[in-house]
Amino acid sequence: MKKLLIPILFLFSSINLTAQQTATKLFHWEDTTLVGSNAYNNTYNECWGFEANGSEIAVIGSTAGTHFFDVTDPSNSTEVAFVAGAYTGTGVIHRDYHDFQGYLYVVCDEGSASTLQIIDISNLPSSVNTVYDSNQLFTQSHNIFIDTATAKLYACASNTAMDIYSLQNPVNPILLHSYTSVGHVHDTYVRNDTAYLNCGGSGLKIVDFSVLDLTTPVQPIELASFTSYPDAGYNHSGWLSDDGTIYAMQDENHGYDVKILDVSDFNNISVLATLNSGVDSQSMAHNGIIKDDLLYLAYYHDGLRVFDISDPSNPAQTWMYDTYLPNNHSSYKGAWGVYPYLPSGNIIVSDMQSGLFVLDCAVATTLDEINFVNQLFPNPTQNNFTIHSENATLFVLFNILGEKVKEVNITDKQTIMQRDGLANGLYFYQLKNKHNKIGSGKVIFE
Repeated sequence: MKKLLIPILFLFSSINLTAQQTATKLFHWEDTTLVGSNAYNNTYNECWGFEANGSEIAVIGSTAGTHFFDVTDPSNSTEVAFVAGAYTGTGVIHRDYHDFQGYLYVVCDEGSASTLQIIDISNLPSSVNTVYDSNQLFTQSHNIFIDTATAKLYACASNTAMDIYSLQNPVNPILLHSYTSVGHVHDTYVRNDTAYLNCGGSGLKIVDFSVLDLTTPVQPIELASFTSYPDAGYNHSGWLSDDGTIYAMQDENHGYDVKILDVSDFNNISVLATLNSGVDSQSMAHNGIIKDDLLYLAYYHDGLRVFDISDPSNPAQTWMYDTYLPNNHSSYKGAWGVYPYLPSGNIIVSDMQSGLFVLDCAVATTLDEINFVNQLFPNPTQNNFTIHSENATLFVLFNILGEKVKEVNITDKQTIMQRDGLANGLYFYQLKNKHNKIGSGKVIFE
């Protein structure tokens, strides 16, 4: 497919820390007797959730295995089940989860006995039963996704770049196809056989797997390839909106923004907006999920960040909860996963060092209530640029080393900033008022 080039007309940063709200912590769990990984000292990894027999269940992975909590009444939450991993201890970094037809599918990305585990969750919150625990299909997988509409499990970075299994019999997966058209698939989102593949350094690929069949599997069809976009780095993960027109995509690089893509036309994919947590020039998003008009992001170091994307060209940050207080953004620590689909609306978040959180983001914050926009244009620029801000009073500019190179008081809604001999390259800016930082982003001098 033709590679699509996206001109950067301006950089939009609609982060409003004065209007956003802090979520309410309903429950927190961590077990200090569990060990952290040798790599990142992360005791915990991915989270998941589902309803079983009228109870809301939260799942979190650890170096020891998989923990199940009844969080129906968050203030009285309890661990109701635990399944040990086939591989445990300080070598474990990643586990991943998806559920389907009363079973939880579990994988690990480390060890020679990581094992695919299939756990019967139909009796929760009373008990669980492991019905499949074998290395026959694969020993490791970095991430999995289940297309529930077509009963297929996608195992990323497994035996090959990605292996696809039929779940027509949920406890007996059968290999349909090994996808090797790219060297690596880190994660995927699949709906009705159309897969959005996050391929690390190879960008985003969209592939139709509807041709796969148990009797005569055929080569899948590549529908689009998207590799040229702002902050193109290690294409890590993404999520599709309910109507299938918007894809939120994270590149796992320090200081790189989340991209909001228009994927309504595979021949003309475009970046509608970029966004970030607004906390630090090196902040990095990890995993995200779209539910309705909200994008829920687990941000390393910065915790849960929620953006209203009802206007995808102008996302606005509405909720946050910092699960990890240390502020060294150069490392991989803090929030790992988020799950927003519990019937109650409560949000599950996993933190690599701090464990399981159940949060309440119950009161809606709309874009009309925020009424706040920060624009910096043109960007990139060769000379001066203009800042439009409703209530910022200070503009601060940093180079890529984090050194402050410019600080200017803002007195008008539109302020022209002079370049003042700054060298070509990438810079980070912050907009502040007397209370706090209210916006951040990047500017490129050419």
